[in-house]
Amino acid sequence: MKRRIFDIIQIGQKGDFASRAFDLGIVIVILVNIATMILQTFDELANYQNVFVVVETVTIVLFIAEYILRLWTAEYLYPTSHRAKAVLRFMISFDGIIELFTILPFFFMSGFVAFRLLRVVRIFHLFRINSYTDSFHVIKSVLYEKRNQLVSSIFIIVVLMFASSLFMYSAEHSAQPQAFKNAFSGLWWSMSTLLTVGYGDIYPITAIGRIMAIFIAFLGVGVVAIPTGIISAGFVEQYRKEQDSTNNDLQRIHTIIIDIDSQWLGHTVAEIEQQYPVNILLRQKGKYAIKADSNDVVSLEDVLTVYQYEEPHIQKKSQS
Repeated sequence: MKRRIFDIIQIGQKGDFASRAFDLGIVIVILVNIATMILQTFDELANYQNVFVVVETVTIVLFIAEYILRLWTAEYLYPTSHRAKAVLRFMISFDGIIELFTILPFFFMSGFVAFRLLRVVRIFHLFRINSYTDSFHVIKSVLYEKRNQLVSSIFIIVVLMFASSLFMYSAEHSAQPQAFKNAFSGLWWSMSTLLTVGYGDIYPITAIGRIMAIFIAFLGVGVVAIPTGIISAGFVEQYRKEQDSTNNDLQRIHTIIIDIDSQWLGHTVAEIEQQYPVNILLRQKGKYAIKADSNDVVSLEDVLTVYQYEEPHIQKKSQS
């Protein structure tokens, strides 16, 4: 039963109705919870606050139940770890943290401002909707594979932001001490300039400041494009890997008809697989195709479905 519960609460396969229904139910609960949080901010709906509280409480209870089930079945998610370590690994994983942030804000809806701000964190459990799709896993794999390049590009952006902020503070502080009263003011300007946001609330007025701003603005256009290019290249590489994998599998599957000249005629499946770099998957005689057994003897006019590890030198009548 525990194993079955684990299978149900994981991402469902197409043939598993219970698991797919659970996924759909969780998505609906997430959307209802987010919609309730948004509707609670409308003054026009103040008369329905009690209804919103009830709906929110029900959805949170469902989230808590799911979180407990995931902790209970964590040993199946991490089979190489003992139970306590598996539970801890899930709690500090991305999905575990998101689920915890889904629950915690409900218990801190009043009190200090920092606690009330936790309610906004609940929006992050929308990521869990994406976790039920293959596209989200592709994004995660691309970001993970390109993590070193992304960190390097972000480091370059941060260094340029600090350098340009200090330059601009030095050039503009004397002319407009209220706008550039410290290095942080320069950092705010450099962030909005390098990231091409351009709020316009702080801007240089001196000649040297404007000259530097021109170079920094041009530099920002190129710098911001670096992580974008890295991620785009990662998606292209991932797409090519998937295509190559699919094409290679299709190219390695052969249908071979055994004739009188075949080198395989009269040999068993086991002997052929030992001598040639192939794996015989199916053996068809007439209308019927069966799984190839290692003791089967290949006879005349047999039709074999073969997985080829590399290009072997085989004599065959036809191939598709």
